Amino acid sequence: MPATSRDSNRKCIALYHVRFEDLGSFATPLERAGYQVEYCHAGATPLSPGEWRDTALIVVLGGPLGVGDVADYQWLAAEIHGLRERLALGRPTLGICLGAQLMAAALGGHIERRAGADGAPAMEIGWAALDVASAAGPLAALRGVPVLHWHGDNIVLPPGIAALAATPGTPYQAFSAGRHALGLQFHAEFAQHALEEWLAGHAVELARAGVDLAALRRDTARHGRALEQASQAVLRDWLAGLSAASLA
Repeated sequence: MPATSRDSNRKCIALYHVRFEDLGSFATPLERAGYQVEYCHAGATPLSPGEWRDTALIVVLGGPLGVGDVADYQWLAAEIHGLRERLALGRPTLGICLGAQLMAAALGGHIERRAGADGAPAMEIGWAALDVASAAGPLAALRGVPVLHWHGDNIVLPPGIAALAATPGTPYQAFSAGRHALGLQFHAEFAQHALEEWLAGHAVELARAGVDLAALRRDTARHGRALEQASQAVLRDWLAGLSAASLA
């Protein structure tokens, strides 16, 4: 992960929780849009109030923790607070998986365990297409494209914020708060070459969930490239919308 100076001018801070869950395929459109990317670990190198306030773009990435783990990882509370302050200011923010859950909590929503058809807790891990809303904006590029899901918690948004995409059992796969904030429960940023890092890093979770690793590898080989192409289009269009909004 490259490091650069923490100057807020055209800076994108990628706030990560585990090192292998990085920007993936999102790195290229960010660089092409002129952003200078810096990675910071949310707990080891927490952002200052000025960085939360002034950084041009913050991307909050995924990880195995959850909003319910605040008591054990108290820096998550500081992360939610920083997001709350940033979102209130209308500053550009993108959240992915855990990042989207933290954004939802900052906006006044909450997180609950995902349930299967029998009502018992159930992980959503694997490839499946989204039901993309008609007014989904840049997410329209994902219609009909299987994406990677990897979570056991569900977002419950506050009144006034609608879902942009869903899957069975996960009604809030994506949401926006104005033009400046986008939350993605699924892993749009996933780059297929990183799969073995993900499998090793989440080995215990995968075993507990009974995931068929051979099937996951086959599906990744089948769908990974299409997701990378579609997701880069999503991010490119969303970044263009940020630029247009700043000029309005």
